[in-house]
Amino acid sequence: MARFVLNETSYHGSGAIKEIVTEVKTRGFKKAFVCSDPDLVKFNVTSKVTDLLKAAGLDFELYSNIKPNPTIENVQTGVAAFKKSGADYLVAIGGGSSMDTAKAIGIIIANPEHEDVRSLEGAIITKNKCVPIIAVPTTAGTAAEVTINYVITDVEKKRKFVCVDPHDIPVVAVIDPDMMSSMPKGLTAATGMDALTHAIEGYITKGAWELSDMFHLKAIEIIARSLRDAVANTPKGREDMALGQYVAGMGFSNVGLGIVHSMAHSLGAFYDTPHGVANAILLPTVMEYNASATGSRYRDIAKAMGVPGTESMSEAEYRKAAIDAVKKLSADVGIPADLKEIVKPEDVPALAKSAIADACTPGNPKDPTVEDIEKLYRSLL
Repeated sequence: MARFVLNETSYHGSGAIKEIVTEVKTRGFKKAFVCSDPDLVKFNVTSKVTDLLKAAGLDFELYSNIKPNPTIENVQTGVAAFKKSGADYLVAIGGGSSMDTAKAIGIIIANPEHEDVRSLEGAIITKNKCVPIIAVPTTAGTAAEVTINYVITDVEKKRKFVCVDPHDIPVVAVIDPDMMSSMPKGLTAATGMDALTHAIEGYITKGAWELSDMFHLKAIEIIARSLRDAVANTPKGREDMALGQYVAGMGFSNVGLGIVHSMAHSLGAFYDTPHGVANAILLPTVMEYNASATGSRYRDIAKAMGVPGTESMSEAEYRKAAIDAVKKLSADVGIPADLKEIVKPEDVPALAKSAIADACTPGNPKDPTVEDIEKLYRSLL
């Protein structure tokens, strides 16, 4: 038996944000609580949406106390502000951080017994659906607009915790590449590699099956052909990446990930490393580690990445080809090749301990030990 959850309505393509007004009016929503991070507010990305609400005479309140790796405190102040605001729905504008914050706020408002944010950790099904969320991604990466996951940072305990709850999925997702066009090169590259990690880990995770495979292989293909163009800011590259990351989200949200994500979550909690950068650096090394447990799946990955002649390759050849194609894409978009600038060697045991306990670890195709994870970190120093 496998459960599959997808968001009910999504709009795709240039100018899609106009549909927000129609959706709000159709659904009879009264006041929006807009979650967006300070940079997006400053660079007038958030206002692309709030101007539409204003023009339509729709009431809203802006909340921007959101860090790139959102914290328990960001959620708690958001919950308090939402209660005061009189809002009846959420609009999340941003990358994973804005959408994750909105999900946590929406869940706690509808399920006040989870006021202690830490109680949301793990795979739980809360009693009530969260406050309705309209999600507008500004990065082509996390796919939080179509997933049932969100990740919060516990600053005190130096850890990130993953929450998995079908009640947090946004009711409307608006994937408009125009909202992504002002994303700087580095962020485009990092979030794009996050999306590729979702697709590859989702394809080799223990829970993978035909329905999820369909999404993951297509996502790998789209991302591999369009990420370089998106980093160069071509409209077609942006549009394709917006779709590729969404398709990956439809898959991995339902079958889980692996230790690339577990290890990346530790780096985010310890050093505030951007999640996409952490994933991109770790992905090829973890792919090498996992190869022996993936059957012929790396042949499919290599083929989807555009590698010619995969049919006639030996197992060793197609595994190497898949890993090399990922390394090449990562290098082409300017991602660092190691963790030398990020990790302090003395932190490795604590990082590994945190990673092994992460909610993504059980999905990894190979069951790692703490020592395995330590070795993987050290190999990148």
